[in-house]
Amino acid sequence: MSKRDYYEVLGVSRGATDQEIKKAFRGIARELHPDVNGHDPEAEEKFKEVAEAYEVLSDDERRRTYDAYGHDGLRSGGFSSQAQGFGSIDDLFSAFFGGAGGGFGRRGPAAGADVGAAVEIELEEVLTGVEREVEFDVVANCEHCHGNGAEPGTPIKTCDRCDGTGELRTVANTAFGQMVRAAPCDRCGGDGRVAETPCAECSGLGRRHTTKNWKVDVPAGIESGQRIRISGAGHAGEPGAPAGDLYVEVSVAERDGMIRDGEDLITVVPVDATSAMVGRQIEVETLDGPDEVTLEPGTQPGAETALKGRGLPRLGSTRRRGNHRFVFNVVIPANLTDDQLDMAGQLDQSLTEENRRPEESGLFSRMRRAWT
Repeated sequence: MSKRDYYEVLGVSRGATDQEIKKAFRGIARELHPDVNGHDPEAEEKFKEVAEAYEVLSDDERRRTYDAYGHDGLRSGGFSSQAQGFGSIDDLFSAFFGGAGGGFGRRGPAAGADVGAAVEIELEEVLTGVEREVEFDVVANCEHCHGNGAEPGTPIKTCDRCDGTGELRTVANTAFGQMVRAAPCDRCGGDGRVAETPCAECSGLGRRHTTKNWKVDVPAGIESGQRIRISGAGHAGEPGAPAGDLYVEVSVAERDGMIRDGEDLITVVPVDATSAMVGRQIEVETLDGPDEVTLEPGTQPGAETALKGRGLPRLGSTRRRGNHRFVFNVVIPANLTDDQLDMAGQLDQSLTEENRRPEESGLFSRMRRAWT
């Protein structure tokens, strides 16, 4: 594949000054850093192309050769790109920008990852909150060596490969000078210390896979799908880094006959037509036990009443509760006997226009008002 023109790669004119070339290179290179451009799988190759263009155009001799003969002139003259000799884009940034400059320095020890778990509670337990125990798999600090990777009673010595610095530095010669490349020490993993006798339980890693049990306080008022965060209960981090967090997702079991609406509970109560006409006391079930509500004479389908303070509390509070609302579903009787049909007919004949069109209330009246 033919290479792009180096001036085009850096976005500068053929008469650009050294300062303009340097400024263009640094601006493009920073845009290609993995922390900024991690979504682009071709970022590394793009940076190598930019670095190669800069190597050539920032060197007077190479630039004169390139201007006169193009890419072929560089090959025939024995020039090669230093940028192609690095293993990854992080190596390139370390070489071109240094370990501490420009925000591209060595990353510190990695924090532990988060862990997820789940619990289910009953609707009644939402009233007061409840304690639950969850079990989950996690990478934890080795209890035998307390996370230092050394067999108890044996010394931990300074790494003789990196002299305790935790990193290895190499020097790369480029067209614009020597560039220092820093990488975590492959012997001590960047810690600067090594165990003289590695821990027999974790093979010197300082961490092990294990199963944990954790008691979780589920607060009153919680809803299904909400999560509880427990800081530091997740996977252990690398030495010197914090552990991850534990996230416990809560699900609230459904209760027959009760629908949750925020802090309110809703129950649909079937009542026969005659009871709706004459009214009576109806026994209902609440989270606090049996209770009664009044069915007023002439109750219409969809009408509702409420027991105040019999619903659910706000999250984290037990002092104030919502309401338990009861919606009446008027049921028309079926399979009437001849006598019953006769009585119903007599009632029908006795009804007046006022009886047939009571004051609008209930479900259908609310729907009518919403439409008009």
